[in-house]
Amino acid sequence: MFLRRFVYLLFLGVLACLVVSACSKNANQIATSSKPLMEECRVVQHAMGKTCVPNHPKRFVALNPAALGNAIALGIQPIGSIFEYDKQFPDYLEGKTEGIEPLGEWAQPSIERIALLKPDIIISWYPQSIYPFLSAIAPTVLYDWGGSITQQNNWKQYFNFMAEVLNKKEIGEQVWQHYNQRIKQLKIALGDRYKNKTISFVNFCCGGMSSETENSFIGSILSDAGLQRPPSQRYNPQGVISFSEENLYMADGDVMFVVAYGGNETGERDLNILQKKPLWKKLKAVQENRVYYVDATIWRGRTPLAADAVIDDLYKYLINTP
Repeated sequence: MFLRRFVYLLFLGVLACLVVSACSKNANQIATSSKPLMEECRVVQHAMGKTCVPNHPKRFVALNPAALGNAIALGIQPIGSIFEYDKQFPDYLEGKTEGIEPLGEWAQPSIERIALLKPDIIISWYPQSIYPFLSAIAPTVLYDWGGSITQQNNWKQYFNFMAEVLNKKEIGEQVWQHYNQRIKQLKIALGDRYKNKTISFVNFCCGGMSSETENSFIGSILSDAGLQRPPSQRYNPQGVISFSEENLYMADGDVMFVVAYGGNETGERDLNILQKKPLWKKLKAVQENRVYYVDATIWRGRTPLAADAVIDDLYKYLINTP
């Protein structure tokens, strides 16, 4: 009886050792297999904290128009992105968005469509109320666009942020070299002809008129080119100033660039109404026939590719137009 019990206890002891050994071996295997996974991502700081993002993302979702344009400038084709407005991608990206899955309007992207795409990284800007849902699908990083709106180079910082997150800093530097070279050439071509003239920018959208000031996308490009803005458009903490018909004179300049949103927006309608009123006809730029109508998705594009198209417009209207 004693011998049988001893053999039984000995068997249990050996079995326990085997189980512990097997568990230890499995644990070591898990730790070993997890290590390369951790090495394949980098921790980045963003508006919502820290996130480990893939070193070489292959399935990227862009959830604002600037993220879409920035990615394409960096040589990355998103698998999905949002529309800017009127159910279309920005006009300046024509021919560059084939195969990109539409995910709805930028303010309300489709969570279901994003999940079905199985992205390995999502980039947008803060605030984004659906961040918890997005981060449950894939590593998600948000840039604090609103927090840096007072800075003139806000759009440039967003591009640099994306270049770092997507591990494309070298390409990003090449993009800025191209931009700086074009600005240098533009300044040479402009010479002194606009030294004492002001360049106004007016946006008709959403039931009103506004202008984006020096600390904005278009404001920084004009500033980089050495072009002056009217006093009312030189700086505003929000980067934008609104006009009414009563203070329409604040929108005037020696040259005026105008954008108007159509489709579901009211910009084109409001512009057409205002153009028939005496107040509009009193503007200096109107009287001297120096009002130019340009593409809203370009002049409000907030990406290097859009900036390149803005520079094309500046050549067209400020240099090549008599």
